[in-house]
Amino acid sequence: MITIDQLIKFEFVEGFVAHGDCISFVLAYNYGVAFSMFEFLAENLKFLQIALLGGVAIYLYLNKDVFTEYYLPIAFIFAGGISNIADRFIHGAVVDYVYWHCGFDFAIFNLADVLIDIGVDWLLNLGWRLDGLFSFVFRTPRKLSKQDAQSLLNTDLISNEKVKQQLNYTFEPIDSYLDVVIDFFKKA
Repeated sequence: MITIDQLIKFEFVEGFVAHGDCISFVLAYNYGVAFSMFEFLAENLKFLQIALLGGVAIYLYLNKDVFTEYYLPIAFIFAGGISNIADRFIHGAVVDYVYWHCGFDFAIFNLADVLIDIGVDWLLNLGWRLDGLFSFVFRTPRKLSKQDAQSLLNTDLISNEKVKQQLNYTFEPIDSYLDVVIDFFKKA
């Protein structure tokens, strides 16, 4: 999966472009993560992503039963993550190329992003179904409802305007707060 994703990305870096009524295939470099979030972390982002994948890998190594049970969706997530991290080292940013513009504009994405989404969705559905099975077999209440599992996939944006008005509160922008945290750890 990593090889296929990297070969497709190579074609776009070399200049492949195709336009359609709903989907266009065009090169775009993403310096952040999903929807260009955390772009301000620049070069540090790839190391944070490596640390995250490394932490998950250590957890899976120490909990082999989890890996054995969920190895396929985990493989999808790791393949997508590794391929996007490789982009950061090879191209300085993630190579995105699928642009949906039918009825509304959607973020430009790539095969690696789709693999990650499939893996996460797969894990959530497995978790919900296994919770139901254990609940049925052991006659215990469910811990995860279908609505809980679906809400984890929800991408609706929630406004903080009501909180700001009711409490007369101003939120500090996350990038300035993260700058303070990064500076703190650099000094430590």
